[in-house]
This record gives sequence, C-alpha cells and structure tokens, in this order.
Amino acid sequence: MTKKTLYRAIDIPSSGGLNSLVLTEKPIPKPGYGELLIKVHAAGVNFADIKQRQGVYDMPAGAPSVPGLEISGEVVLCGLGTTRFRQSDLVCALVIGGGYAEYCVVPEVQCLPIPEGVSLLEAAGLPETVFTVWMAMFEQSRLSPGETVIVHGGAGGIGSTAIQMAKAAGARVLATAGSDIKCRKCLMLGAELAVNYNSEDFGDVFVKHLGESNVNIILDTVGAPYLDRNLKLLTIEGRLCYLAGDGGRKVQLDLLPIIQKRITITGASLRRRPIQEKANLAKAIEHCVWPWVKSGALRPQIGLVLPLEKAVEAHSALEDRQVIGKVILTMSSEV
Repeated sequence: MTKKTLYRAIDIPSSGGLNSLVLTEKPIPKPGYGELLIKVHAAGVNFADIKQRQGVYDMPAGAPSVPGLEISGEVVLCGLGTTRFRQSDLVCALVIGGGYAEYCVVPEVQCLPIPEGVSLLEAAGLPETVFTVWMAMFEQSRLSPGETVIVHGGAGGIGSTAIQMAKAAGARVLATAGSDIKCRKCLMLGAELAVNYNSEDFGDVFVKHLGESNVNIILDTVGAPYLDRNLKLLTIEGRLCYLAGDGGRKVQLDLLPIIQKRITITGASLRRRPIQEKANLAKAIEHCVWPWVKSGALRPQIGLVLPLEKAVEAHSALEDRQVIGKVILTMSSEV
C-alpha cells in the first residue's frame, strides 16, 4: 500500500454561511515536541465550530482554520518528548482546532485513554463537553454533594454531560430545554424536573418546585434574558457560571441580590487556556470522571453521526437545534 502523504479535511478559508465549509486535502503533518499524530476516527461538532465558521468567534493564537475541538482515534506517530502513549494506542483528545480531518496533531497531555466500554465513536463526543463541565461546575463553581444545580440547555452536548456529571457527584439537578422531547431526555439522564422554555417560564416553575432562592449553581449558555430569573433562584453564596451568551451578552444589572446573597458570577472559557492548564484538567478528569464513564453513570449522548464530507449537514442540524446530544463526524481514511 502506498504511504499516504495527503489527508482530507474540512477547512474554512473564509467565514460565512454553510458553503464556507470546504472539503480539501493537506499534507500530513509531523508531530512536534511533546505532540502525537492521531489518525482520527471521529470528531465532535460544537457550537464553537459554527461561530468560527460565521466569523464571530474570537480565535486563539495558533488555532488552525480547520475546525473541530475534540477527536478520537489511533496514535500513528509520537513526537520527541512524549512519554505516555505509543503507536497504535487508542485515545480521545481535546484540541485547539483541526478536528474535522483524517489526521490531527495534539499535545500528548491533552490526550486521554478511551474509557473501558466506550467505542471510538462515542469517545469523540467526550473531551470538549467533559473538560468544559469539569472546569465550569467542579473547579470554578465548586459543586458539592447535596447541592442543587440548574442546567440550561440540558439536552445538548454540554447540557446532557452536565446533568449526568452533577448527578454522579450527588447533586440534585433541574434543567431547561427547548421541547417536550428534549425535556424527557433530561429526565432520562437524571434531572428531577425539566422545563420547556418555549412553553413555560422556568423561573416560575422552579420557584414553585423548590421555593425561591434554593439553587446553588446555575450553568447558563443563554445569557442576558435569563439573568434576573437566575439571580432570584440562587441561594446564599450561589454560583452563576456562563459558558456562552447566545441569547445576548449585555445587561442592566441590579447589584442588590448579588450583594445580599453573596452570589458569585463567573465565566468558563476552555479553548484559550494554556496547554499546561488543559493538562491539569485532563489529569483531574481521568482520576475523577473516567470512573463515572466506566461505571455507566456518564455516557456520551450521540444524536447524529455523519461522514466528514457531510459537515455542512452537521452544522445545519446543530445550528437549527434539531439534535439531542452530540453531533459526530466520522472519517474513513487508512494509515
């Protein structure tokens, strides 16, 4: 068999609509110091990829124009300075970009072994969501057993992971989602109550269920439209963590409830963190989260699987919020 020198990838040569996603070929790269070359089996699709395509994402230095923040696959080449993984090892990895491709170079410290009982396809849906939720809910918001958590957008990739991780950690979990079907999914994953935000006011429903000011942590991707209701629901020393502001980022803020209840408002950003910080997250996740995956308490929720060349359909489905769980692109190359 002739050794491959080129690989297929989805590139974004210029920002815009769905037609900005272009299938192209690139020379197979070599890993640098501390890096691995991965033959990609599958890649997760995330809203950050859509924002990158649209040109509204603040890209970190060094990020490639090829989108994709998480992959699974096989190690095919180890750079100098790598110490843990070897050729033919199966891994999943958090990447700064470049995941929509048949090959991807990754810092070794951002790679994790595939958990027992998890397929390569499923593993592609783990890194971005698990790293994000661990960072936001456990490290920044300091979740403790017995606390109450609200997860907005509970049926998406991040939300479905957050519900399961909070439940596995011994928390009470409530969620919001955009349809009755998505709400049922949240309940299946462990939420005790899920509210369809398109038909009910989650603030009223949650206050009726819990009483006012009885929530410890809220993970929010919506932003401005939910702020007042979030602050009302949070208890003394409650924590409000923003992962995005898709519904709006500018607010007029009444400081009184924040002062009276000593509320912490924070934001969790993953992609721009230095490699060493991501390495520290990876170590914590392997120690604390991988046992939940192995036990079945946490399972990646895969809602749509498409081949690489159908990346346009993948973006369209995710952008239209048609999918419950993760969207995954699969590759078909040979080493």
